Amino acid sequence: MEDWELDFEWVRIKHVVKDALGREQLPDFQTVLFLIGVQELGLIQHSFTKEEKQDLMHVAVCRLLAYDHYYEFVGRDGDGWPHYKAVKDVPIEGVKEQELFLKKYVIRYFQDLEVENGGFEGHEKTMK
Repeated sequence: MEDWELDFEWVRIKHVVKDALGREQLPDFQTVLFLIGVQELGLIQHSFTKEEKQDLMHVAVCRLLAYDHYYEFVGRDGDGWPHYKAVKDVPIEGVKEQELFLKKYVIRYFQDLEVENGGFEGHEKTMK
């Protein structure tokens, strides 16, 4: 994926999330990770503690990195929380580099959701 494609798809996903939440501002990277974590948890809860929010972002990162077998899903605990184990080291260091690396997986995750759900209402399909 070329840089311009990554930028375009990232902005498109931020708009999808913004619209889904009924917000006026585009979400930041951490908000998108949080929402992926909530999606993966599968439990709708009106509020989460600060620790649970961090755990949800961790779940999102593990889920995203499972695409290329950096993490492996091992199951859910008694409360329904997904758990992963590290399989191999992530080859990226530095916050900016890690965010760019993860954005590619976020795009893939949303593309998969889009295919699974038949598209996002109000947004044209732009990826093949």
